[in-house]
Parts: sequence; structure tokens; C-alpha cells
Amino acid sequence: MKSMLGEDLEILVDCDIDWNKYNNKRVLVTGATGFVGSLLVKCFLFYNRLKQGHISVIALIRSKEKAYNVFGDFCEEPDLSFVKGDITDSINIQGNVDYIFHTASVTTSKIMVEKPVETIDTSYQGTRNMLELARDKCVKGMVYVSSMEAYGIPEKKDGYVEEKDLGYIDLTNVRSSYSEGKRICECLCTAYMSEYGVPVTIARLAQTFGAGVQKSDNRVYAQFAKSVIEQQDIVLHTDGKSEGNYCYTRDVIKGLLMLGYLGEAGQAYNIVNEESHMQIREMAQLVAEKVANGCIKVIYDIPDDVLKYGYAPPVKMHLSSRKMNALGWNAEVGLEEAYRRMIMDMKRGI
Repeated sequence: MKSMLGEDLEILVDCDIDWNKYNNKRVLVTGATGFVGSLLVKCFLFYNRLKQGHISVIALIRSKEKAYNVFGDFCEEPDLSFVKGDITDSINIQGNVDYIFHTASVTTSKIMVEKPVETIDTSYQGTRNMLELARDKCVKGMVYVSSMEAYGIPEKKDGYVEEKDLGYIDLTNVRSSYSEGKRICECLCTAYMSEYGVPVTIARLAQTFGAGVQKSDNRVYAQFAKSVIEQQDIVLHTDGKSEGNYCYTRDVIKGLLMLGYLGEAGQAYNIVNEESHMQIREMAQLVAEKVANGCIKVIYDIPDDVLKYGYAPPVKMHLSSRKMNALGWNAEVGLEEAYRRMIMDMKRGI
């Protein structure tokens, strides 16, 4: 039986992405063993398998052992090469580079709280190194993967939040090392575009999940999915009133690939499914009732000191996808289907 991830990759290969932009090109993906980065690498390599696109993929990694675990038989592909290094150091890539997808970032909330200095340094110095590389190689396109957390707490309370509607970030909260780090990197991208003409586009991702989630992932969506698989109650450690914006993995990868050649340099784009928007507690209830068929329930266990867990501050925000839609991109997979596809793949050990 075909995996959900395999099915998604086939759909991406045959969708309306202009793959001619990437045929016979060299593509660098940073954070290649991370969630989004690994899916990008697999997508390019899967396209090569089916369509003979001869896309040369350079995967920037920190551990070869992890890379072999993440990519499995993809490691045997002749079009894949690994470069081991830390993005905070200067990265030496031999030969030309046509496109860069910069996905590397600290993504674990606990690390953001315990190592805020390293979190900021990874964001800023890593992104600057990639922008310098893009400048040196005269790339055709670069996509910086940012986050909806760059918005902070928007002042806009009603209606959709668009790319210009940035809000408040509390700089005395150490977890702001992540969200403020994303902001300065976006500013850096715009600066490199303005001063040096680097064709970099910014992708602000909503929370992304679906087929391809790694077994080690411990973010809220993965915890909910594991609760379904193990038939255990979903435990919330906050009141769950914060509003979430979500997007399925396949839709996100398609959006990133389109931004590589369609995005306007220096501009930010939300990649989000506008229909997949609800409070965390509502999503937990949906998973318990519809995905788990009522076999589990949602319970609350709120600690006295929530901050030490590194949870993002509660926010009311409904992201707009209007700007991406104008490029011809539309989200296709809803929240319930996203969970079902993710759980099927997690059960297969993918």
C-alpha cells in the first residue's frame, strides 16, 4: 500500500508547479534533515525519479547519521550530495548554485527558552551567511522560511491578518528570541535585496503538519496524533484559547516551490490554509471526537509556571492567504484530512 507521503510527492510532481524552472539546476536546502527541509529534498529527488529532471540537490546537514535515517534510500540518488556544516559558520559550496531554500532554524520551544542567545545567533548569522552565499553565486531565487510568529500579537483584532499587519513582541520574554529573530532575518533579506539585488523571497509559514512528520517531532500536532494512535487522552497544558493557523505539508511545499520562481524579491507571503483556523482547544476537540471517533477525550493540566515550558504567548490571529492566492496557489487539504493522512504515515513509521 502506498504511503501518504509517497502519494503527496506524486501529486506535487504532477501538479501545476513550473518544474522547468528547476530542471537541470543546482538547489541548496539548509536545515535539510529538519521537517520542512527534508520534505523539499525528497520532493526534488522524487521528481528526478519520475521525470528525469536532473535537479542537483545539495543538502546542508549537521549529522550524516541523522541524514541517513531521514532520507533512507534517497541517499543512493546520484543527484543528492550532503554538505556537513553549521550555518553560523561560513559555508563553502563548490560550483554554481541556482536556488537556495533556507529552512534551518531552532524550532524547539524549550531551546528557545534555555538558549535564547544561540537561538538569535542561529537566526541572524545563519541567514546572513546564506544571503552572502546567494549574493556570491548570483542565484536565480532564494526563499527564506520565516514563521507566523514574526507577527507577534497583532493589533488587528477583526478580519484577516495580512503581511503588513505586524504586532507587538515582548522583548523581556526570552522566548522572543525566536519571533524577534525571524523579524530581523526578514529585515536582513529585504536589506540584501535592496542593496545587493539578491532575489530573496520570504515565506511566513503557518503551523505545518501532515504526512512526513518525523517520529521525533514533539510539537502539539504530533502530540495530538500520538494520542490518537496510542488511544490516550489529549492533555492540554494551557487553556487552549490561543488561535492556531495551519497548513498541510503538501500545500506548504508547493507554496515554497512556487515562491522560488514567482515570489517578488523582498516581499513576505503567508502560506496558510484560511479554513484551517481555530483555537487549540477546538482543534484538540476535533481530533478527539472526529479523528479518534470519540474514543479519547481532552483534559486540562495547566502548570503554575507556564512560561518555563516555552509556549508561545496566546494570540488571536486569522492569517490571510490572499497574497499567495494571487500567485495561483491554493491550499487543498483541510485540518481533519491533514490529521488522518499524518496519522496513517506515522503508523507506517515514516
